[in-house]
Amino acid sequence: MNQERVFQVLVGPHVSEKAAVVADENNQFVFKVAVDATKAEIKKSVEQLFKVKVDNVRTLKVKGKVKRNRFGYSTKPTWKKAYVRLEQGQDIDFASVD
Repeated sequence: MNQERVFQVLVGPHVSEKAAVVADENNQFVFKVAVDATKAEIKKSVEQLFKVKVDNVRTLKVKGKVKRNRFGYSTKPTWKKAYVRLEQGQDIDFASVD
């Protein structure tokens, strides 16, 4: 996987209450990823970018919500979320990424 694709796959970390609970209990981190990214690409991207060992990856698509505005209805974009479980003893520190 080339270096450019690594940065295209991972959009950013997803920060929420559930993500914090999962990170504490199960050694998992939640990322927003590209909609066309595969589990293998996500695993390689996290391993290359953060220099950690990934145990497994679970993905899901978050369907965009329909919102009303003054012009009628519009749809928020659908996006993909990945739950990345790290191997025992591994950790990601978002503050000190190279």
